[in-house]
Amino acid sequence: AQLVESGGGLAQPGGSLSLSCAASGFTSNPYAMSWFRQTPGQEREFVAGTSRTATYYGRAVKGRFVIRRDTSENTVVLQMDDLKIEDTNVYYCAAGERGVVTTPTGYNYWGQGTQVTVSA
Repeated sequence: AQLVESGGGLAQPGGSLSLSCAASGFTSNPYAMSWFRQTPGQEREFVAGTSRTATYYGRAVKGRFVIRRDTSENTVVLQMDDLKIEDTNVYYCAAGERGVVTTPTGYNYWGQGTQVTVSA
């Protein structure tokens, strides 16, 4: 089983980017899929997550980011609007069976990470 991320790149402050994560090789669709981000030397920060019953957002991105899941294709998309310089990070997709939790230990599977850079 693996998660493959795509998207990311460079955007200006106030701009938008979209990240996509495709899950493959799972015997059944993961119950929860989430996005985290991490700056080198710091802990991974919860960004957003969605399960079959609930969606949650981290405080820093609520109102600016939207997470959507296509269960038929087993993908999750993170639409990032009104980007800020502090959103610059490596973003990771995660999947797990415990529901949406905001700590990295709640997930069994991780993508390789994709860089998002917000700069003028």
